[in-house]
Amino acid sequence: MMEILTARPLTPLRHGFFTRKGGASSGVFRGLNCGGGSSDLSDAVRINRDRVAAAMGVATDYLVTAHQVHSADVAVVEVPPEAPPRADALVTATPGVALAVLTADCQPVLIADPEAGVVGAVHAGWRGALAGVLEEAVAAMTRLGARPERMVAVIGPTISQRAYEVGPEFLDAFLAEDPASHRFFAQGAGDRMLFDLPGYGLDRLRAVGVGSAEWTRHCTYSDPELFFSFRRATHEGEADYGRLISAIRL
Repeated sequence: MMEILTARPLTPLRHGFFTRKGGASSGVFRGLNCGGGSSDLSDAVRINRDRVAAAMGVATDYLVTAHQVHSADVAVVEVPPEAPPRADALVTATPGVALAVLTADCQPVLIADPEAGVVGAVHAGWRGALAGVLEEAVAAMTRLGARPERMVAVIGPTISQRAYEVGPEFLDAFLAEDPASHRFFAQGAGDRMLFDLPGYGLDRLRAVGVGSAEWTRHCTYSDPELFFSFRRATHEGEADYGRLISAIRL
């Protein structure tokens, strides 16, 4: 049975941060792997996406995902595209279209202005967040009639600071963009640092005027029963890893 996390601020919109439970995949992909770019069996991924679409109340063709490239690019979806747009954020004002992003440690961010009837789904890893994908998503939603102060944004399961060890060059990239970014780093062992990805995401959302922003406080790395994790799979020497899906619709 699928286990889907929801967030009170996004209610009553249909949405979900889907865990790995309730899928057709096996092996390292055991559960609800929705990553078509993984080496999982394509039939298993199709079944998993069908189950997600059914849970969202849409046909599978209306569960729209993107070809994610860790960018700040946003695609406006009016009707389901023939091929996934090359972007890391999707926004729509069209009822009945479910927007979804795939993650395995990066931030899945669902955003809504229910009054305006505009929603967005964002894949925000460190590269995309640093490049401004969250701000670009908010701007695209604003052009569709939403207002930042009315928006609610929820960051779903992502890697937490205690599990996100990085090197000094990683810190340098953030300090070059904003010296105040040092507050999202804690000292680790030796020259290693621990990066607070969800804290950074929340700060970027609030700085652009989003009225309500929160994190569900689920760490992908630390809970292998519920979540896929790229970093955990790497540390355990696994050949590949599954992708979680997070979706929202009007």
